[in-house]
Amino acid sequence: MAEHRFLHLTAVLQALLVTFLWSTSWVLIKMGIEDIPALTFAGLRYSLAFLCLLPLVLRPALMAPLRRLSRQDWARLVALGLLFYAVTQGAQFFGLAFLPSMTVSLLLNFTTIVISMSGIPLLGERPTLLQWCGILLNVAGIVLYFHPVSFPASQAVALAVVGAGVLANAGSSMLGRRINRSGDISPLVVTTISMGIGAGVLFAAGILTQGLPRLDPVHWAIVGWLAVVNTAFAFTLWNHTLRTLSAVESSIINSTMLVQIAVLAWLFLGERLTLQEGIGMALAGVGALIVQVRRRD
Repeated sequence: MAEHRFLHLTAVLQALLVTFLWSTSWVLIKMGIEDIPALTFAGLRYSLAFLCLLPLVLRPALMAPLRRLSRQDWARLVALGLLFYAVTQGAQFFGLAFLPSMTVSLLLNFTTIVISMSGIPLLGERPTLLQWCGILLNVAGIVLYFHPVSFPASQAVALAVVGAGVLANAGSSMLGRRINRSGDISPLVVTTISMGIGAGVLFAAGILTQGLPRLDPVHWAIVGWLAVVNTAFAFTLWNHTLRTLSAVESSIINSTMLVQIAVLAWLFLGERLTLQEGIGMALAGVGALIVQVRRRD
């Protein structure tokens, strides 16, 4: 019993470390995106992370299952890479170039609601009364956060792009669950292959449309840290914690990122919340958590 509690506590602390690292990514991206074009920035980050993970996948223990992947498996991995990395991460980086990090974080938090609502037509799963309350609370929080609605043209485009990223993130979440649910493919293989595909598309799109800027040592340090620590290491550690933590526990820990990003953005980026925005963000976060926890019970 004592050993089980120790392992559980260790997993919780590791998961909190991962969410903190992921939250600092938003600050680092905002710092670097002033000089590094969004798509190129995202492509560099995930391409380097893919190169870090690739040697682990090329081990003999994983090569045999890799060779047995069917065309359908490859098609799903390609789709996952395009949705989760090329579109979702590309949209996130683009949004951070024009919007406050707290705004982008709030919008991406809406993914949980999109997933729950899409379950009605796609899976025949109707939200419970508690989930409907969570959905309404989330929407009310977002409306309060943005009220009154008035955006410059550049922000309106960025909001539309982030909105597309929310839909892609929801689609990739459902596809990722479908791929991992069977247990036929190692999570490390799923992460590495899909990341490599999405990163390649992002990097190619960035080079073709935005070019490769001249990066100084500070820029390379930011990209390198994001790739090695906040992506390759953090993704691997998160997958490790899922062996111990339940889906509900993981979802609760992951939901703390909304608050972490707000605090870090205030400390390091000078992004301040008004009382109205703070209440709106809190309502949206609680609503999403209610839906997510109930959905995963």
